Amino acid sequence: MVGMRQVVPRMDQVQAGAWMALMTTAQLLPAALDEQLTADAALINFEYGILAALNVAPDQTMRMGELAAAAHSPAPRLSKAVNRLEARGLVERVACAGDGRAINVHLTREGRRTWLQATPPHIEFARDTILGSLTPDQLTALTELLQPIISRLDPDACPSDHPPEQAGR
Repeated sequence: MVGMRQVVPRMDQVQAGAWMALMTTAQLLPAALDEQLTADAALINFEYGILAALNVAPDQTMRMGELAAAAHSPAPRLSKAVNRLEARGLVERVACAGDGRAINVHLTREGRRTWLQATPPHIEFARDTILGSLTPDQLTALTELLQPIISRLDPDACPSDHPPEQAGR
């Protein structure tokens, strides 16, 4: 039936309010994180996440494919970010001993130092911007609300595995 439009049910007022609040947060938060990290560590949030993932990896090394999965990134975007980090001496690409076709990314001493220096102001920003404006009960509720959404978007994701404050210990 050419020309027939599918009728999509409208959101009710509660759904629309929640959706708009979530979408506005999703649009504002990445820019705010990038601004903070750029000012404090000359990194963007995506690069900080790469360094954080490498920091907790065994031998601070991951295969590019594993790192792409950890960063929730397509390979081309990850490769460009690794190029930038490598040019700054924060990571290095190394051959994978067990697989000649694979490339590993290793966090350098400078990369770990940069990540460690970037983490306290990043945590402070998170507290000042988001966490500090919510009560402990609201923070618990926020976690409980977001986890099913995250699970639907990425069934393998487990956001509570590495809280930012514990990752640097």
